[in-house]
Amino acid sequence: MDYSIIFVCLMGMGTVFFGLVCLIVLTTLLGRICGHKQPEAPAAAISAPAAAPAVNQQELIAALSAAIAEELGTDITGIRILSVKKL
Repeated sequence: MDYSIIFVCLMGMGTVFFGLVCLIVLTTLLGRICGHKQPEAPAAAISAPAAAPAVNQQELIAALSAAIAEELGTDITGIRILSVKKL
Protein backbone atom coordinates (compact mmCIF):
# COMPACT_ATOMS: atom_id res chain seq x y z
CA MET A 1 0.00 0.00 0.00
CA ASP A 2 1.39 3.34 -1.02
CA TYR A 3 -0.02 6.43 0.72
CA SER A 4 0.35 9.88 -0.76
CA ILE A 5 1.98 12.69 1.17
CA ILE A 6 -1.26 14.69 1.27
CA PHE A 7 -3.18 11.75 2.76
CA VAL A 8 -0.58 11.28 5.51
CA CYS A 9 -0.60 15.02 6.34
CA LEU A 10 -4.40 15.14 6.48
CA MET A 11 -4.59 12.05 8.67
CA GLY A 12 -1.97 13.45 11.05
CA MET A 13 -3.69 16.84 11.29
CA GLY A 14 -7.07 15.16 11.72
CA THR A 15 -5.75 12.98 14.52
CA VAL A 16 -4.28 15.98 16.35
CA PHE A 17 -7.47 18.00 15.86
CA PHE A 18 -9.61 15.14 17.14
CA GLY A 19 -7.34 14.70 20.17
CA LEU A 20 -7.56 18.41 21.01
CA VAL A 21 -11.35 18.38 20.72
CA CYS A 22 -11.46 15.38 23.06
CA LEU A 23 -9.26 17.20 25.60
CA ILE A 24 -11.50 20.27 25.49
CA VAL A 25 -14.63 18.19 25.99
CA LEU A 26 -13.09 16.19 28.85
CA THR A 27 -11.80 19.25 30.70
CA THR A 28 -15.16 20.98 30.31
CA LEU A 29 -17.04 17.97 31.65
CA LEU A 30 -14.66 17.47 34.57
CA GLY A 31 -14.84 21.17 35.39
CA ARG A 32 -18.61 20.99 35.60
CA ILE A 33 -18.62 17.75 37.57
CA CYS A 34 -15.83 18.58 40.05
CA GLY A 35 -16.34 22.33 40.17
CA HIS A 36 -18.09 23.82 43.14
CA LYS A 37 -19.46 27.30 43.61
CA GLN A 38 -17.61 29.70 45.84
CA PRO A 39 -19.71 31.46 48.46
CA GLU A 40 -20.72 34.96 47.49
CA ALA A 41 -19.38 37.89 49.47
CA PRO A 42 -21.86 39.89 51.53
CA ALA A 43 -23.26 42.96 49.79
CA ALA A 44 -21.93 45.30 52.49
CA ALA A 45 -18.37 44.21 51.85
CA ILE A 46 -18.71 44.82 48.13
CA SER A 47 -20.19 48.29 48.41
CA ALA A 48 -17.71 49.60 51.01
CA PRO A 49 -15.00 51.74 49.40
CA ALA A 50 -11.43 50.62 49.94
CA ALA A 51 -9.39 52.98 52.06
CA ALA A 52 -6.32 54.29 50.27
CA PRO A 53 -3.11 53.76 52.23
CA ALA A 54 -1.52 56.93 53.55
CA VAL A 55 1.63 57.77 51.60
CA ASN A 56 4.48 59.52 53.35
CA GLN A 57 5.66 62.06 50.75
CA GLN A 58 9.21 62.29 52.14
CA GLU A 59 9.69 58.52 52.07
CA LEU A 60 8.37 58.38 48.52
CA ILE A 61 10.78 61.09 47.34
CA ALA A 62 13.68 59.37 49.13
CA ALA A 63 12.88 56.06 47.44
CA LEU A 64 12.55 57.71 44.03
CA SER A 65 15.83 59.58 44.50
CA ALA A 66 17.63 56.40 45.49
CA ALA A 67 16.27 54.51 42.49
CA ILE A 68 17.21 57.28 40.04
CA ALA A 69 20.68 57.65 41.55
CA GLU A 70 21.24 53.89 41.30
CA GLU A 71 20.11 53.81 37.68
CA LEU A 72 22.27 56.80 36.69
CA GLY A 73 25.23 55.62 38.74
CA THR A 74 25.56 58.93 40.56
CA ASP A 75 25.43 60.10 44.16
CA ILE A 76 22.00 60.73 45.66
CA THR A 77 23.01 64.23 46.78
CA GLY A 78 23.21 65.34 43.14
CA ILE A 79 19.51 64.62 42.50
CA ARG A 80 16.75 67.08 43.35
CA ILE A 81 13.12 66.11 42.81
CA LEU A 82 10.94 69.19 42.60
CA SER A 83 7.49 67.65 42.19
CA VAL A 84 5.80 64.26 41.98
CA LYS A 85 2.62 63.63 40.01
CA LYS A 86 0.53 60.50 40.13
CA LEU A 87 -0.05 59.04 36.67
